[in-house]
Amino acid sequence: MSSVELKTQIESLGERFEEISKVIDINSLKEELNKLDEVMSSPDFWNNQEKNREVIQKRKWLEETIENFEGIASSLKDIRELAEISDEDTEMLSMVSDELEEIKKRLDELELKTYLSGEMDSKNAYLTVQAGAGGTEACDWADMLLRMYKRWAERKGYEVELVDITPDDVAGIKSATVLIKGPYAYGYLKGETGVHRLVRISPFDSNARRHTSFAAVSVMPQIDEDINIEIRDEDLKLETFRASGAGGQYVNKTDTAVRITHIPTGIVVSCQQERSQFQNRRKALELLKAKLYQLEQQKLEEKRKEYEGDKTDIGWGHQIRSYVFHPYRMIKDLRTGYETGNTEAVMDGELDPFIESYLKWRASKTHKSN
Repeated sequence: MSSVELKTQIESLGERFEEISKVIDINSLKEELNKLDEVMSSPDFWNNQEKNREVIQKRKWLEETIENFEGIASSLKDIRELAEISDEDTEMLSMVSDELEEIKKRLDELELKTYLSGEMDSKNAYLTVQAGAGGTEACDWADMLLRMYKRWAERKGYEVELVDITPDDVAGIKSATVLIKGPYAYGYLKGETGVHRLVRISPFDSNARRHTSFAAVSVMPQIDEDINIEIRDEDLKLETFRASGAGGQYVNKTDTAVRITHIPTGIVVSCQQERSQFQNRRKALELLKAKLYQLEQQKLEEKRKEYEGDKTDIGWGHQIRSYVFHPYRMIKDLRTGYETGNTEAVMDGELDPFIESYLKWRASKTHKSN
């Protein structure tokens, strides 16, 4: 690459960085970091372990974002100076080119965070996996998806808390809900809502025939207590039952698990992972609040589409991704077109390329509609 070409690319990256700088208010992030440092310096901070983890995770996210922002600014300054003195020095140009590629990667990572500007994007996420029709085959597929999301969360350093699970009698799960705790968990995962389709040779078919299975994923933000979503006691039907785990083993010997039906909407939530009925009821109500928020957002989205004359599916349960394990290996997002043949890595939690392509696709659609 010539000196002129390098300088052109550097200027292009500089322009991208300037655009990102307009979206990411670095001074506000620094102020927020300072406030968290003050909170963490309080003598009684470590008394609340659950709150501690969330604050520590948020602080780490802020610190990494600020360091990346300032690092890119410094690297761009340095590389501009190197480009000026490199001329046609082959060794120097090669060094500048390598540094340029590294800046591009860091800039891509920073740019991704500019897409996480929704009202709820910074929140923790409730993620529910529901097996579709197809018996054991679909239940096994739902269990595979649940594992995939757990592994993704582990890669991000997020905490995964099991809220509710209904195992299948033979294999896999009929449904499960987990709470994924970490900065911007909802923002990253919101695009996973929809139907996921699997094509493979069934491990449950003695004739080794190819089967197609479906499972639905739903992602909702964890709603803060200060967000007002009215839930009246008279609108709730409360039931208790014994909590059970995989294989039908009882987690508790008494009726500690709680199932709540919201009568006006028909929404049903349950929680069975806590030790007491009171704790399970509290968690179930928190999940109900998230589902009611999601329902209101869906109504608003439908209304917006109606006004815009857009008759396409708005994405609250349609097929979004195809996973093919036979006769070839390919995972493809049907919205963005992003695909990969490395199915093992994806099922082991390497979801970021799909998440990034969705966020960019969504941002481009929003930009065009505006």
